[in-house]
Amino acid sequence: MTEKMNSSRRQFLGAMTLAAGAHLAPSSMLSAQQAPAGRVAVGLCSEYNRQVVDVLSTMFDQLGELEKLVRGKTVAIKVNMGGTPTLRLRYLQPGMTTWAHPQVVGALVHLLGRAGARRIRLLESAWLTTEPLQQFMIGAGWIPGDFERAASRVEFENTNYLGSGKAYARFMVPHGGLLFTGYDLNQSYRECDVFISLAKLKEHRTAGVTLSMKNCFGITPCTIYGQDVPEDEPSLIPTGGRYLLHSGTRQPPKSAPPAVDLNAPKDDGYRVPRVVADLVAARPIDLAIVDGIYTMAGGETPAQGTGVSVAIHPGLLIAGTNCVSTDAACMALMGFDPMADRGTPPFERCDSTLRLAEQLGVGTRDLSRVDIAGTPIPKAHFDFRKAWNRSV
Repeated sequence: MTEKMNSSRRQFLGAMTLAAGAHLAPSSMLSAQQAPAGRVAVGLCSEYNRQVVDVLSTMFDQLGELEKLVRGKTVAIKVNMGGTPTLRLRYLQPGMTTWAHPQVVGALVHLLGRAGARRIRLLESAWLTTEPLQQFMIGAGWIPGDFERAASRVEFENTNYLGSGKAYARFMVPHGGLLFTGYDLNQSYRECDVFISLAKLKEHRTAGVTLSMKNCFGITPCTIYGQDVPEDEPSLIPTGGRYLLHSGTRQPPKSAPPAVDLNAPKDDGYRVPRVVADLVAARPIDLAIVDGIYTMAGGETPAQGTGVSVAIHPGLLIAGTNCVSTDAACMALMGFDPMADRGTPPFERCDSTLRLAEQLGVGTRDLSRVDIAGTPIPKAHFDFRKAWNRSV
């Protein structure tokens, strides 16, 4: 399976040829010059309608032939549907502010099917429930049948627990990991040839930004990383949020990979970015897609942020072959410096997920090394902090 994933990435613009070399080097020796750089495509898309298919199709052509990446393959999509659908900003549907919009999900499924994907699996850790992911979607006002009609053999999996599998899959972090040596995840994240992260363009209280990389924080099951899990083995049902990853007040069950350092800081601004970097190093993203057509400024959910969150309309779609480079382009589009670190916006109270992932050899955040296709960043720029400040 690992060979298939590496082969897919080599075919798709050869994006991981350099990455293979980078992952052989000790993490202490890695630098921005050694981390791989992928191509990023930026598209202008004003509404959630037929435009989404057309813009995404053009962007995939700019990145390279999508068919080479997915034809005959099982493709897994981690959809950004974090939290509860009842928590809304000004009564707007979650897809307009906090989640990837279902129109983008459907357009992506359609294009993957058209490119010859053998099987497409939609994955998300539905909030504190073992109900099927389709049921969770229905509760949020989505229509799973639309996705099933968009391509042949579309499947769904709630990855917040063991689900339909018989055992969790273990992903070890290269070079030993930053917070944990490895992570136990739902088997769906291993039983795929291509892994896509479909995220929302947003800020984040404990990660600075939540883009293609931070979206993967949600692949961790609460049956293992929830606060009230058993001491020795996973819980049968999700228990609480991922407080073990946020707070470090206790360790995961003994059945899971241990912490790198039992005395690591308990500050979530230290821990969350390191979990994110660990995860994208252990379970590489083959294609990163970020929905910024409509979103929000001021935090990741209406309940977060340091002030009043506001709905905004950047009118953007972003996609890339390297998650770090893609997130760096997203940051620049949002009005932030992707080379920033703790103490500088948007990382006022946390470490940079981009810097940490770069140190693990996942990719570069240096946009001078990244090939930007489509709309130039200065022409697509939408300053999140200015939009947020105007509303306060």
